[in-house]
Amino acid sequence: MSGAPGPLPPHREPVRAEWIDYNGHLSEAYYVLVFGHATDALMDGIGLDAAYRQRTGCSLYTVEAHVRYLREVSAGSELTVRTRPLGVDAGKVRFVHEMYAASTGSSPEVGPTAPGSAGTAPEGELVATEELFALHVDQHTGRSTPLPDRVRHELAARVEAAPPWAGRGIRPVAGGAAVASDR
Repeated sequence: MSGAPGPLPPHREPVRAEWIDYNGHLSEAYYVLVFGHATDALMDGIGLDAAYRQRTGCSLYTVEAHVRYLREVSAGSELTVRTRPLGVDAGKVRFVHEMYAASTGSSPEVGPTAPGSAGTAPEGELVATEELFALHVDQHTGRSTPLPDRVRHELAARVEAAPPWAGRGIRPVAGGAAVASDR
């Protein structure tokens, strides 16, 4: 069998009651927590798992992230995060997470389900996105180091075009303080 590998399996996780803030919605920190769990699932799925990290002393380090909060999420929702690589080179990876929320009608106290355990298509409405830039780092030297060839090739085979929202920064706000120019 040949051809490009299929999409990465999604990460699924229920919203827990303790993640709900004083406004009755998922607190912003927990969007990022779930995105972090999706990054962990990506690493496990491509071979940068705990055994690899223990054996080599190398891991992916997020060095830049941009989160967009698009919709409120309430208790009783099941979150599905789809991950897509946008680029990879020797020791760098750029990827995006897209978080979808669907009402489960069940208790939010249940733990995370296995990634990809309920199919591969996200269910529900898009509620948040995260774009990340990560380096493969040797923890002994504190420096970037090349990804294993197998991992780099696997990610490269899955690279997709960036969605229209990727690569954008924070919007300017009128009336902000003037920035002094460098002289």
